[in-house]
Amino acid sequence: MLPATFKLCAGISYRHLRNMTGLQKTAVVAINHELKRFAGPGPSNWISQVRRKSSLLSSRIEEKPYSEVEMSYLKQGEEALQKSISILSDQDNWKTEIVAANGDKVLSKVLPDIGKVFKLEVVLDQYPDRLYGELVDNMEQMGDWNPNVKQVKILQRIGQDTMVTHEMAAETAGNIVGPRDFVSVRCAKRRGSTCFLAGMSTRYTGMPEQKGFIRAENGPTCIVLRPNAEDPTKTKFTWLLSIDLKGWLPKTIINQVLSQTQMDFAQHLRDRMETIALPC
Repeated sequence: MLPATFKLCAGISYRHLRNMTGLQKTAVVAINHELKRFAGPGPSNWISQVRRKSSLLSSRIEEKPYSEVEMSYLKQGEEALQKSISILSDQDNWKTEIVAANGDKVLSKVLPDIGKVFKLEVVLDQYPDRLYGELVDNMEQMGDWNPNVKQVKILQRIGQDTMVTHEMAAETAGNIVGPRDFVSVRCAKRRGSTCFLAGMSTRYTGMPEQKGFIRAENGPTCIVLRPNAEDPTKTKFTWLLSIDLKGWLPKTIINQVLSQTQMDFAQHLRDRMETIALPC
């Protein structure tokens, strides 16, 4: 189980950086560059506040050596995070897909080499800490409260921040879109008051394609949790979604299904948090 909190570091010392592998040094430079772009001009930007507290890669690097396969998963997780931050930092050309009466909205844009991506933006009446605990620490319980998910299973953990998961999605109403499953690498980062959960599809020898499911692909995807600027007891929840459902599906159906899935997720998460907050 990922710990509910991670140690925060002020930065990476010269000795620490000197001892990194080439891959780790590259990841530090690349993601720090993307964070600068994400921050934009303006000292009030939320990501600037995160950067002042710590770098996304300032966690203590464990002494335990990683295998070549594990290093590949670590690289994929950081790549998913880097790409997601880059996409979310660009505020231009997003088009509205759905806006609910309560202000929840789904936006979309088409990106070269990726295709159409969706962005859910909502405000939840919960502290970011509580949402992080439910979405990361209790990840395998998601099938208990989200009817669009049959099961989430953690296949392997690599270090503190990275894991490989298998998710089984339920068919949509009327079986318009049949059951899909995903094998993903996920990278969880918690820095200051902001939390990230990024991911992308990967290969895992211990999880071949499953009977009755179409193996779909996702990524980059990322959930960002940060205190709402107007009320820090609430959370600004952003979910970047990029999925290739595979199969022969019209684009209009895909767009409708993915947009509605994000809207449904927001409501199911609200219901879940209200349920577990009730006294026994």
